[in-house]
Amino acid sequence: MVNRITAPERQDGDPAGRTLRPQSLAEFVGQASIRERLQVYIQAAKARGEPLDHVLLLSPPGLGKTTLAHIIAREMGSEIKVSSGPAIERPGDLAAILTHLSPGDVLFVDEIHRLRAPVEEVLYPAMEDYKLDIVVGEGPHARSIRLDLAPFTLVGATTREGLLTTPLRDRFEVVFRFDFYGPEELAEIVVRAAPRIGCAVDLEAAQELALRARGTPRIAIRLLRRARDVAQVEGMDRITTQAAQETLAMLGIDELGLDALDRRILEVLIDRFDGGPVGLETLAAALGEDPDTIADLYEPFLISLGFLRRTPQGRLATGRAYAHLGRTPTRLL
Repeated sequence: MVNRITAPERQDGDPAGRTLRPQSLAEFVGQASIRERLQVYIQAAKARGEPLDHVLLLSPPGLGKTTLAHIIAREMGSEIKVSSGPAIERPGDLAAILTHLSPGDVLFVDEIHRLRAPVEEVLYPAMEDYKLDIVVGEGPHARSIRLDLAPFTLVGATTREGLLTTPLRDRFEVVFRFDFYGPEELAEIVVRAAPRIGCAVDLEAAQELALRARGTPRIAIRLLRRARDVAQVEGMDRITTQAAQETLAMLGIDELGLDALDRRILEVLIDRFDGGPVGLETLAAALGEDPDTIADLYEPFLISLGFLRRTPQGRLATGRAYAHLGRTPTRLL
């Protein structure tokens, strides 16, 4: 679904990250355990005069992996180079990036699970020993040359932990797994972001938006921007609770943050398949959606609410899902 406002992945209409991103760990809201540990690791690395150990960031989309990568570089006093798994197509592409790193630089690779196997093999000695193995020539005349690299920190990010190869995952010394944000944290993010997009927001309105943001800062910012539009059209000088509620009603987002597609997933599961269990492929066909899209983008939030369970037999709607939709179970749950 194009530009679904509650979809956690980045969209073309999202504001530029630099204008809204926190610039330091002190400004970063939420993920308290990660912030505390990262502060210790950064201080220790700086005291030793060494780059930070390689860091792996795991989470659903929109929870702040890219933001944290930039903060790591800033806190270390280093430059950051940004790439992604799909963009590094050949070992030579990776070699070009690695050989241009300066001592202490941070290399951020998003969607690192999508690195191709030959590229990944080049990355192993670079991560372990700061060495780069290059093959010169072809056939029987080919020979390998080992080059020294500047010590650097690799920050990898992925939404698909299960697709990471074991050798790659094992080479990250620091692994952080993000949690969904609480309403109070999201409300604080909304209040801080409002002046940066040229508006003011009442605390109650920020809390209303936060409650519907599915635990995801990126979605909270989108809702804030749409509420700004509503307030502006109605001649308000700030986003009030009324403007926030009108915005959410217009977008079809209910009190738990579910939109029309979320409800449709549950309705199809309950009405067509008696609540399940039903296989992902079958459910996706009934919805007319891609199975990976459902599994990666839609299901995590429904699971976090306790509306959906993944079982070996397939997807299963819970009693909470029936209650939220006002349905009566036809069998014992």
